[in-house]
Amino acid sequence: MKKNISNTSYQPVSCDLHSQYELAIMHKNKLALTWLTDEQVKTTSNVFAIDVQTKNKAEYLIAESIDKKKLCIRLDHITEMRILS
Repeated sequence: MKKNISNTSYQPVSCDLHSQYELAIMHKNKLALTWLTDEQVKTTSNVFAIDVQTKNKAEYLIAESIDKKKLCIRLDHITEMRILS
């Protein structure tokens, strides 16, 4: 059984990485992301970055998948990010 990681302490991301997310939002870039879900399932998808929000003392990337699904991904769960456009 996989452990739920949603309640683990948030590990702040570097200022440089945070700036990359902000720039992707400003430029409406498509991103190739890999992240771990709360159930520790490795997920890879191309998304459009919409916003970075803080809730419950953690930061989240608000994104939209290619098929228009809204995503809320905790920044410290993202393991890989590449700007596509």
